[in-house]
Amino acid sequence: MRLDIISAVPELLDSFFQNSIVKRAQDKGHVEVHIHNLHDYGIGKYKQIDDYPFGGGAGMVLMIEPIAQLIRQLQAERTYDEIIYTAPDGERFNQKTANTLSMAENLIILCGHYKGIDERLREIFVTKEISIGDYVLSGGELAASVISDAIIRLLPGVLGDETSALTDSFQDNLLAPPVYTRPSEWEGHRVPDILLSGHDAKIQDWRHEQAVERTQQRRPDLLS
Repeated sequence: MRLDIISAVPELLDSFFQNSIVKRAQDKGHVEVHIHNLHDYGIGKYKQIDDYPFGGGAGMVLMIEPIAQLIRQLQAERTYDEIIYTAPDGERFNQKTANTLSMAENLIILCGHYKGIDERLREIFVTKEISIGDYVLSGGELAASVISDAIIRLLPGVLGDETSALTDSFQDNLLAPPVYTRPSEWEGHRVPDILLSGHDAKIQDWRHEQAVERTQQRRPDLLS
């Protein structure tokens, strides 16, 4: 997979993509991540990328020309499955969307900033708009990081245990069951006996029952 991320503040992304699972995924060749500084495509002597909104009002708007130029340059080099825009009014990001996007070959993620991007970019170029929650961030870089992490960890070979991602919360519209590790007893609190039994089928049944119960208690909306 190849991820091209367009950002007005690319420095915000550097640390995230140089650590942990996403770094190892790149080192192993499972994903290519290319971060593009929008200022490199800015207009005029001062590399302008934003301007005042027509009609007045507070805030600035990312201009159409720098973004369009960069997207067209990338599209001339390869075909993209989706051009994603991170926006508060996009569709709510969830595990199902992450699963779908993880099967793509090439993705562009455009980070929102200021008051947003010129609407014509959304009409002409953007194919998918994603929000990570009902709140507003200073920029879309954090959202792009969240989306990227959720996608990359699903790629074959990224996680040490291939089945790990399949048992995460939300994969089957259930929250994950409780998990335990050593010691089996700590200050009078003991791990459930079933997990120490070695009986795989019964353990799986127990985990499913616990997942359903936890979902009913904490996120009943998932069951509906």
